[in-house]
Amino acid sequence: MPGERLSQQDRRLIAAGLRDGLTYAAIARRVGRPTSTITREVMRNGGPGGYRADQAHRASTRQVRQRRTSPLTPSPRRADLGGRDPRVVNGVAALSTDLFVQTGVPRMMARVLATLLTTDSGSLTSADLVRRLRVSPASVSKAVGYLENRELIRRERDPHRRAERYVVDEDVWFQAIMASARIDSQIAAACGQNARKLGVTTPAGARLENMSQFLQRVSDDLTRSAQHWRQVYAPRPPAEPDDDSTTT
Repeated sequence: MPGERLSQQDRRLIAAGLRDGLTYAAIARRVGRPTSTITREVMRNGGPGGYRADQAHRASTRQVRQRRTSPLTPSPRRADLGGRDPRVVNGVAALSTDLFVQTGVPRMMARVLATLLTTDSGSLTSADLVRRLRVSPASVSKAVGYLENRELIRRERDPHRRAERYVVDEDVWFQAIMASARIDSQIAAACGQNARKLGVTTPAGARLENMSQFLQRVSDDLTRSAQHWRQVYAPRPPAEPDDDSTTT
């Protein structure tokens, strides 16, 4: 069965699983197929929010007929993906999205972040994201605002297209960890102040004081560790040639 094409009933089970909010792995178990098969099927047919079983089945049937009657041609958008098969890129983005969702990131925001991370340039315009994710500009705008507030992406002006580009930097996780550490430090300070107001010898005050000390120490440790590993892994510019060593 894993080697057979998906049936119309399989696709209806996939659609039902998406409506129920199941992960790709859970849907794969329900259908009896590999998770990668489910991921590719969903991403090539509208994504989690736009998947329709009957439409996907009709599209699959047309593709089979076309493959039998015409030679394969490269995707016109493959150049935007570094020459990779769009199905592979979409599959990687879908799996990344699921992982981000498990950490508490809303799905639409996770999809935008995963799309940027799996793009060689690390930057896309709003129109690019709308086209790739097949969602509305309003959905992209909301997701971008969420990611900006958490310092996961930034905006920059594209002088060639007179549009803003949304950029994920090479040190995105450093920025995210530092932002999280700052929030934890603020919570720790607030807990400490509230503990003193309630009295640190009272049960409630002692609880808040313990929270304050724990969060502050973990935040400090995380900040030091992030700064250390950033220095270790930060890209270094190539060494300048030594003028004294050049020969004529």
